[in-house]
Amino acid sequence: MRKPVYITGAGVISAIGVGKEETLSALLNKRSGVGSMKYLTSRHREIPVGEVKRSNAELIQMAGLKENPLTSRTVLMGIVALKEALSEAGIKSEDLDNVHLISSTIVGGMDKRELFFENESSCDREHALAAVRNCGTSTEEIASYFGPFASLSTVSTACSSATNALISASFMIESNMADIVVAGGAECLSIFHLNGFNSLMILDSRPCRPFDKERAGLNLGEGAAYLVLESEASVRRRGVRPLCRLAGYGNACDAFHETASSPNGDGAFLAMQKALEKAQLTPKDIDYINAHGTATQNNDESESAAIKRLFNDTIPPLSSTKSYTGHTTGASGGVEAVISLLALENQFLPASLNWKTPMDGGIVPVTEIHSKGEIKNIMSNAFGFGGNDSSIILSKV
Repeated sequence: MRKPVYITGAGVISAIGVGKEETLSALLNKRSGVGSMKYLTSRHREIPVGEVKRSNAELIQMAGLKENPLTSRTVLMGIVALKEALSEAGIKSEDLDNVHLISSTIVGGMDKRELFFENESSCDREHALAAVRNCGTSTEEIASYFGPFASLSTVSTACSSATNALISASFMIESNMADIVVAGGAECLSIFHLNGFNSLMILDSRPCRPFDKERAGLNLGEGAAYLVLESEASVRRRGVRPLCRLAGYGNACDAFHETASSPNGDGAFLAMQKALEKAQLTPKDIDYINAHGTATQNNDESESAAIKRLFNDTIPPLSSTKSYTGHTTGASGGVEAVISLLALENQFLPASLNWKTPMDGGIVPVTEIHSKGEIKNIMSNAFGFGGNDSSIILSKV
């Protein structure tokens, strides 16, 4: 019998809002956060993005920090989301010596490195060098705001990063390595980020259209999200109310290509299949899939093929909420896990935006938010470059 893993708190910040309440409102009102650039300084102003609607100064004020030219936007958003998650779970600073943190990111503090790069010859070289951060530094800086955690870990597996952080957290609890683990990710937009995806020619000049025949690419986004995972013993000892269970998870790497998914979705198929097996569920038990759904030609075809292989004629309602937030890359698995949690708590189906025309032989997403029947089990997919594919299942308590 698998040891149960409960989620007792969650926090989120993205293009559609700060906190769970604003996020829920945007989803229920089908309000996207994708639009023109405001805070990112790029020559590619024609590319729409999913920016958090707060300046760095506003985020610093929200966190109660002092102005620091080296504090990354990734760290600031991470602090905001982690603060909400810990608060909802009733975890205080004096409790952190029993709490482990697993955070994910891809670009980390690249936004600050870029500020010094253009003027490095004339700027303070110490600041320029200090801005060269690895991904783990972002985790350390987010954690330092709250106090000493029992341990810190950083995951960076492209767009499956935050989901893999959640999987690692669940494994720690199942293995009696921890009672409480906070997991998720934080990712800001950067010029490096934007130009890298633009060079792959997979960015849309319009709001993205996941699973639409006329889809033309993704919109990049930014944000942060964390979930508090807890053992049954800890839930009872602390007397807290679980929001849901992390019932199952799966990870697979098909290593088909550096950036493309395999045509028949081998990695995605195996990840979803493993998640079902771990949760001891059948395809018919899944009531909704929060799809990876990037709106690129390759991903949507590959994910469609994998879902059709696994679910056959019992494909549940599904949608891609990247049409709201943009693709938050290293944080996306966390952001979409919180969105899935909100769907489970409030019993609704998040709708795909901008969808009009079915793909040839593809799957058709949900375009309305209403639900038919009780939602008990939600699958959330996160598929990364290199074929590192992960799926989790959240289940009603």
